[in-house]
Amino acid sequence: GAFGHAVELAEACGALGHAAANKSCGIYATYLEADARAQQAVFNEAIERAERAIEILPFDPNSHYFLAFNLGRYSQSISVIKALGEGIGGKIQTSLSNALELQPDHAEAHTAMGMYHAEIIDKVGKMVGKLTYGASTDKALEHFERALELTPTSPIAHIEYGNGLYLLYGDDRLDDVTDLYVRATELQP
Repeated sequence: GAFGHAVELAEACGALGHAAANKSCGIYATYLEADARAQQAVFNEAIERAERAIEILPFDPNSHYFLAFNLGRYSQSISVIKALGEGIGGKIQTSLSNALELQPDHAEAHTAMGMYHAEIIDKVGKMVGKLTYGASTDKALEHFERALELTPTSPIAHIEYGNGLYLLYGDDRLDDVTDLYVRATELQP
């Protein structure tokens, strides 16, 4: 819970501390920072750190993953039009693809890729999502399922799968969404 201190300690490690710093920034900004401008500033700080990490550590899957993670969280804090205009969707997809190419069993990257597909479809629809971003419901479900195979006791993998199902199907899969949320509450993180 000491996210600021975690960032300080991680940055003291130099480039190798990027993952801890970027995870701390992303979690803090997403769940604790109430001011939208301050939240976006934290995301931008993490995005810049991740871009530097990619330059220095291009073969580190987390360099790419945490760029996608913080870009995704940042994009959720701005308008869809602004996010699309800044090309954030393509950057997220590229970063997640790079992370998964470097580490095919990166569970968090699979969860994030599932959410990427679900959010694109939710925002622009299936046809535009597929033609413009390569997004599909099948790919979203494949990534969510793989994340659960890799980390069956991860509460966040279950929560994000539930969130993704709701984006893709709305109330039509509400029982499945509820089951995933309930399961998440029963797990030890």
